[in-house]
Amino acid sequence: MDSYDQTDGENANGGASPGPVRGRHGPGETTSAADPEPGRASPGGIAALSLPYQAVAAIALSVIGLVACAHLAMVFLHVAPSNTLTKQHGEAVDDWIYPEFEQNWKLFAPNPLQQNVAVHVRAEVSGADGRQHTTAWTNLTGEDIEAIRGNVIPSHIHQNELRRAWDFYINSHDNQNRANGLRGELSERYIRRIAMRRLAGHDYGGTVERIQLRSEVRSVEAPDWSNEKIGTKPSYRVLPWWAVTPADLPGKAEGSDK
Repeated sequence: MDSYDQTDGENANGGASPGPVRGRHGPGETTSAADPEPGRASPGGIAALSLPYQAVAAIALSVIGLVACAHLAMVFLHVAPSNTLTKQHGEAVDDWIYPEFEQNWKLFAPNPLQQNVAVHVRAEVSGADGRQHTTAWTNLTGEDIEAIRGNVIPSHIHQNELRRAWDFYINSHDNQNRANGLRGELSERYIRRIAMRRLAGHDYGGTVERIQLRSEVRSVEAPDWSNEKIGTKPSYRVLPWWAVTPADLPGKAEGSDK
């Protein structure tokens, strides 16, 4: 009877042992026809997925690519000079761009922004006992900044809304707060309603009868490496007191003054 040498896997007669073949596998493992050939790397990326998952990944990448191309096209049409496409589809372009993707060229020369402008509001409140008191100034712009600070996916809707409303008012009034056109009254109603909607989140212990707004303008401080001396003392533009009407209250239909 032939005996087998357990050390070298050969039988006593020099024949090959029928035991497991040892190659790159560990002890007790055998090779298989499905194993990759030695020296050949396993496929990676999408190729490593099964066919259904490859189809899903391909569709997802195609959708992302189409959205990216559409976004670039919309931004190009937004910043491009007026042309046939923007005249025909300008509303669709604006709906896509505003407010999240607005392109503000004031960041660049020849006239970059050099000031920080904050809008404040205070209210005259009538309490349940009939007594009236005036609140402290509330920094609406500061509240907007705090709302987006630390937010991974921030929204600039409120920030842009307030900034545009203030610019609308400034451009339609002179330095004495007198309207210089037909849009003056509209700008007053617009910013007044925005302020009232913001004040709805504050509890002043009574009914807001009147509100007053002001702007605080501070020049941007010069960087440390610059020798330029810039004063950062704030300057204020205070608007007159406005009586609150039912149309100014949150939830009131737009365009209604009743």
